[in-house]
Amino acid sequence: GTTVPMSTAMPNTRACVAGVSATCTVKVSRVNMLKPSLNNWLLLSLVVIVLDQITKLIVDNSMHYGQVIPVMPSFNIVLAYNKGAAFSMLANAGGWQRLFFSAIAVVASIGIVWVLRKHHQNKLLSLSLSLILGGALGNLIDRIAYGHVVDFIQVFYSTYYWPAFNIADSAITVGAVLMVLDSMKKQPESSPAN
Repeated sequence: GTTVPMSTAMPNTRACVAGVSATCTVKVSRVNMLKPSLNNWLLLSLVVIVLDQITKLIVDNSMHYGQVIPVMPSFNIVLAYNKGAAFSMLANAGGWQRLFFSAIAVVASIGIVWVLRKHHQNKLLSLSLSLILGGALGNLIDRIAYGHVVDFIQVFYSTYYWPAFNIADSAITVGAVLMVLDSMKKQPESSPAN
């Protein structure tokens, strides 16, 4: 088991024995630590943000704009800046898109946290929302800090290139796919009202 402070222990844990400080610890099994909770889902979003930002910093600090490093057939690392949205949509719109896409990310993130609070027990939905949240906030950090999103993953076939993307974009895409799968799950039938 894992030792945690009493204040973070499970709600049904009894108070510490008299004479023991309020910071006493209790044993909590790893199974309980892995139960779906809002904090666990938010932690996953944080992991996505950290991985996204670290990889962007590494690429941005070690390459020059437009540089391409072939990694394997059909896969390159390339430093690209995206002032627009997915696939560079509105990239040349004159600057207003930075505020627009930042506002969308903030509003979407608030909505996602609200839904996570209500449905954190639904593992597939919460996983999808956590990935989307981490990706949205990862790209939001770029927009606020740099005025553009750093992209560096490039896949291609022959002369057909997919637009460059990053870890945040990947998390958003996987999250969206998982959300569609969650929506296709068979819902329990409700009994007819009499």
